[in-house]
Amino acid sequence: MKQLQILGVDCRRCDLLAERTETAARELGIAYRLERIADIETMIEIGILMTPALIVDGQVRVVGKVPSVAQLKRLLA
Repeated sequence: MKQLQILGVDCRRCDLLAERTETAARELGIAYRLERIADIETMIEIGILMTPALIVDGQVRVVGKVPSVAQLKRLLA
């Protein structure tokens, strides 16, 4: 099961990244657990200074942008 984390305060871009990430995971048939992290202190501890961000299985994969579903599929595969 993939551990997916979306980092960012409740903003439209963060919501869009979460939606696209879930779509990509479902289309790939990947079992996943999605967690939203909005705590700024936690983000700083992880080293994220720009949002939205996506962490896949502990690795930062996206920072400061919202990739397309196709791009996210490549990151998740």
